Amino acid sequence: MRTIQTTDITENIRQMCIEANHYLSDDMKQVFNKAVDNEESPLGRQVLEQLKENLEIASSDMIPICQDTGMAVIFMNVGQEVHFEGGSITDAVNEGVRQGYTEGYLRKSVVGDPIIRENTKDNTPAVIHYDIVPGDKVEITVAPKGFGSENMSRIFMLKPADGIEGVKEAILTAVKDAGPNACPPMVVGVGIGGTFEKCAYLAKKALTRDLNEESPVEYVRDLEKEMLEKINKLGIGPGGLGGTQTALAINIETYPTHIAGLPVAVNICCHVNRHSHRVI
Repeated sequence: MRTIQTTDITENIRQMCIEANHYLSDDMKQVFNKAVDNEESPLGRQVLEQLKENLEIASSDMIPICQDTGMAVIFMNVGQEVHFEGGSITDAVNEGVRQGYTEGYLRKSVVGDPIIRENTKDNTPAVIHYDIVPGDKVEITVAPKGFGSENMSRIFMLKPADGIEGVKEAILTAVKDAGPNACPPMVVGVGIGGTFEKCAYLAKKALTRDLNEESPVEYVRDLEKEMLEKINKLGIGPGGLGGTQTALAINIETYPTHIAGLPVAVNICCHVNRHSHRVI
């Protein structure tokens, strides 16, 4: 059994909130630079060059890469041999978010109730997903999610007879409906299977998968490649001003499902797709 102090969790979350909001992850840098090289539209290339300059200024001057610093989404893979000391782990995570957004001078965008809508003034609470896994490590992913793209996300409760062609149509429908509102070029996370809520979780988690890491499932790999090509043929382009680079990447995750259903969730993210990852 390994003991971890909850204060260590708080400190790591604090740092990761600041890091994710100021620096583009390495995988995102690679696909973004590739998009700049591949864009065929002069206007689209100009938009991408401006976005690239913005990212460089954000990194060098420690300015958030987007004014919408998002709602903090935290994935915690907790080893079953880990024992936390020092209080509630959920409280520790939220304290890390509170410190990160306050000390990092990040915009506070969370309201305490969806109807009353009074700002909590520290960007808490976070949305936290826990998974108990073998081992004595804690794997943390912090993924601040802005709502320009979040609002463009969709869930489709398809019938099994709709099959893979129905899945393809659902993905294209979500992207076409999003259009310029998701701040393209976008990253598309797709969850297929499970239940209503499980496919949404899969789609969100798909956005955090390294964009250079291929799915171990052959048909999923093929589907990712096919859908990226089809999305980029829609012509939405950078900033929605037309072009060949509407999406930087599409990641798909699957899960077993019921004989009577085929749930599909499409979680769209903007061109920064913020995520920070650590193992402690």
